[in-house]
Amino acid sequence: MRLLGLVVAALAALPEVVECAGGRVHHAKDGSVIGTTAPRPTLKPKPLTTGKQFIKSERRKRTCFVDALGNGRDDAPQILAALHKCNGNGTVALLSPLYTIATPLDLTFLNGIDIDIQGTLKFTPDTDFWQANSFKYTFQNSSSFWQIGGTDVNIFGSGKGTIDGSGQAWYDLYAQDPLILRPILIAYKDLHGATISGLKLRYSPQWYQIVIDSSNIIFDGIDIFGGSISKNPAKNTDGWDTYRSDNIVIQNSHIDNGDDCVSFKPNSTNMVVQGLFCNGSHGISVGSLGQYYKVYDLVEDVYVYNITMINASDMARIKVWPGIQSALSVDLQGGGGIGLVNNITYDNMQISNVDYGIELTQCYGQKNLTLCNEYPSTLEIKNVVFKNMWGTASKKYDPTVGTLVCSSPAVCHNIVAKNINVVPPSGKAPKYTCTNMDRTLLELPCA
Repeated sequence: MRLLGLVVAALAALPEVVECAGGRVHHAKDGSVIGTTAPRPTLKPKPLTTGKQFIKSERRKRTCFVDALGNGRDDAPQILAALHKCNGNGTVALLSPLYTIATPLDLTFLNGIDIDIQGTLKFTPDTDFWQANSFKYTFQNSSSFWQIGGTDVNIFGSGKGTIDGSGQAWYDLYAQDPLILRPILIAYKDLHGATISGLKLRYSPQWYQIVIDSSNIIFDGIDIFGGSISKNPAKNTDGWDTYRSDNIVIQNSHIDNGDDCVSFKPNSTNMVVQGLFCNGSHGISVGSLGQYYKVYDLVEDVYVYNITMINASDMARIKVWPGIQSALSVDLQGGGGIGLVNNITYDNMQISNVDYGIELTQCYGQKNLTLCNEYPSTLEIKNVVFKNMWGTASKKYDPTVGTLVCSSPAVCHNIVAKNINVVPPSGKAPKYTCTNMDRTLLELPCA
């Protein structure tokens, strides 16, 4: 991995640490104003919460300013140095218009720190370098540009701070080779007690964010956008993926992307997602689960509330791999896993031009339905409620507006749908595919 430089040397080059809260004016050497620090937002889950505790940070007592080097020079070493210097009850302020990030940042050491981002942090489009030097994770062969972890961390962009993954180079390269390793824009790894707010996330090569082995985090006011300007689409650009994490709230955000708006990956528990506007996505998804043979996956205690979903493949989605290994695509294969989906609620959902308002499948990744039926999933799904959904589906499956297909009645229990008013654009009577379901609990026109 390319070295970030000596932290000690970079520390010596930083401005003096000063007492600071929001509102401190920072000047350049020539006396001109670079910017003013922003106050840290006070965030609470609203209107719903998980019932668990979240972070209560003390007022930070000192500030490290980081001025961009300019001319395309790598700002990663001095940002890393500032985070070391102000770690422990300090604030790092990134107020310059543009920072170039040309080397990976391992920020899993943070403790009692705020990061005030008001400029743009832009990763270089060096696809060869980043494939070799990004942080690697075993789950779904994923990687990231940088990883953020620790305790008592607040990162805020005040509605203007931007993180840009230079995704176009990756979209074009992926069209040539689907086995390239595309980095996730941000990985929150081993992060416990944090708020992430007011950021603009742009042009991620793959998923925008993964929350892995983390807990007690609030995301608020995140704006995601990143389409392709070539014929090669931006693929697999999930807004959030949660994995082996607990007590996460995602709220009040706007997402324009090309895959799941939010996806609860294996071992996601105590999740609230509320107040989102999602455009162009694959819905808010439980899963995919059961990808790894005989591995136990759990998603439990999830509430999805007050969502607007437009121009999407799905709104409420639960996706489970079948009981046999299969290939969804060249770079995504699996099946045969076990586990449980329990206590999931989708409530108050408005849709427009969405293929399926509800999709529940235990045959994800397997186009051969005969084979899927021969090797059904054994992953159990129970205590799921879909309620209060309205709007118009797309033309794709008209007049079918939803599908709920379980491997067998033995593995799906207490799946409820009520007050669902989704109509096809043709004006025909809406239909749902309902297989191996207790239809007495579904207030749906099952075909």
